[in-house]
Amino acid sequence: MILVTLGTQDKSFKRLLDAIQNEIDNGNIKDKVVVQKGYTNFASDNMELFDLIPMEKFDELIDSCDILITHGGVGSIITGLKHNKKVIAAARLAKYGEHTNDHQLQIIDNFSKEGYILALDDFSKLGELLEKCKTFQPKEYNSNTSKMIKIVSKYIDKTEYRFNYKALFILIALLILIIL
Repeated sequence: MILVTLGTQDKSFKRLLDAIQNEIDNGNIKDKVVVQKGYTNFASDNMELFDLIPMEKFDELIDSCDILITHGGVGSIITGLKHNKKVIAAARLAKYGEHTNDHQLQIIDNFSKEGYILALDDFSKLGELLEKCKTFQPKEYNSNTSKMIKIVSKYIDKTEYRFNYKALFILIALLILIIL
C-alpha cells in the first residue's frame, strides 16, 4: 500500500496527486493508494481519499504502508523515517500557490543528500522513483531529542533564570526542533 500525506497546510497540492493519478493511469502504480489530502480538492476512483485522518488511523496506515509519498514537511518526513518507511518527498512551491515560500526544497534536499529519502523534483519522474524504491535502503533515522534536551538544560542553567529575550527566543526555537 502507498500512503500519501499532504499535511494540514491550508493550500492545495493537487500537482502531486495529479502525478500519482498519472502513474496509476499508466499502470505504474498497482498498489492500493490511500491519501490524506488536507485542503486539496481532488477526486479519484483509484485512490482512497480523506481530508484528515485521526491519529490512531494514521498510525495504522503508516505502519502498514510500503511507501510514504509526502510533501516536504519535517514532521511528515520524520514520521515516515521513525516507522522505517521508504519516503518520497515533493516540495510544495510558492510559484504554484502551494506554500508561502520554498523552504521545503531545502528540507527535502538535506534529507535526500543524507540518504534518508528520495526527492521528487520532477513530477514526471515519479514512476522512476517508485521503481528505485524497490532497491532503495534509507539511512536509519536516529532522533536528537535527548541531545537537544541536554543543550537546552545547560543553556537554562547558564542563564541563571534571569529573563532574557534572546534566551527565550533560542529556547523556543530549540523546543520546536525537539517537537519535530
